[in-house]
Amino acid sequence: MRILVLGAGLQGSACAYDLIAREDVAGVTLADLHPERAASFLPDDPRLERVCLDFTDRDALRGLMEERDVVLSAAPYHFNETLAALAIETGCHYGDLGGNTEILRRQIEMDAEARAAGLSVVLDVGLAPGMANVLAAEGIRRLDHPVSIRMYVGGLPQNPVPPLNYQVAYSLEGMLDYYTSQPWIIRDGVPARVDALSELEEIEFEGLGPLEAFHTAGGTSLMPWDYQGRVDRLEYKTLRYPGHASIMWAVRELGLLSEEPIRVGGMEVEPRKVFLACVEPHLTHPEEPDLVALRVVVEGKRDGRPTRLTWNVLDHQDPATGISAMERTTGFTLAITGLFLGRGVIAERGVAPSYRLIPYEPYVEELASRRIKIRFQAA
Repeated sequence: MRILVLGAGLQGSACAYDLIAREDVAGVTLADLHPERAASFLPDDPRLERVCLDFTDRDALRGLMEERDVVLSAAPYHFNETLAALAIETGCHYGDLGGNTEILRRQIEMDAEARAAGLSVVLDVGLAPGMANVLAAEGIRRLDHPVSIRMYVGGLPQNPVPPLNYQVAYSLEGMLDYYTSQPWIIRDGVPARVDALSELEEIEFEGLGPLEAFHTAGGTSLMPWDYQGRVDRLEYKTLRYPGHASIMWAVRELGLLSEEPIRVGGMEVEPRKVFLACVEPHLTHPEEPDLVALRVVVEGKRDGRPTRLTWNVLDHQDPATGISAMERTTGFTLAITGLFLGRGVIAERGVAPSYRLIPYEPYVEELASRRIKIRFQAA
């Protein structure tokens, strides 16, 4: 199979690295406006091609896609609607990291077109949304009467530094979007919205001690509408070291994350851009190892008895390659999806989020082969 990966940042590089290691992949094209920024862990392999590409150039995109079997997007999410449409137009299976519910809804409207073309378009493919949702959907399937679904995910530094105890794991600007948008959840069986950074709770992870969990946007994908009336409660929360949420809440409430320009010294400035410029250098530590913590808890009844199903993941940066835990869990999941599309493991056609299309058991097996261990417990 021939695969096009769009975006040579952290996740796109990890995706290309994983794909080029597979014998049935004939070639991988990694395209970006700045392909030289691709990670140093990428191998010197004749099957790996790096191409300079402007994602706003539809003709150039179309030309690259026409020669490929699968297109995978690790580009900024605002490109995904156009990229999915062009993939369908050129006859390619497609997957992207997603994360924005409104764009996802517009992509879903392409379902009939994708089905008519015999194509699969898999959206919200990554860690959260992505892995967490695939596990949660499996939990719902296993219970006769699912009641509560709770998803917790965090990308964290192994060596936290105050005051935020956080380092950039993917995109700081993307994280701020999740901190400032109202998340969708299910409460009392119906979709509802809550405030980001709200409803703080403590979660214990072995070896990490207490973490804090709070609502953020994007993680539930379309689950609040798919499962309304079927479950009483469904929610996604981000994990951080204690104290992070209260600081970010204060920053947000003081207007420092606003995108509305204000006048300062006779100039129009956007508070969020100033915040990013000031903070990002302090939170960018590529030399520092990270970890990913994930927990999915699905509760309800099976055979008339109360049942709790729990999945846990605690993954660390690979010291041999330097590939971060966030890249392994997110970029590798995107690569696995591309392999599933190229190999025909995903046979259903149309446009849908990952938890509807990615088969649970093959997915868990693929993760295990990459030493991403999922611990499951039923009680």
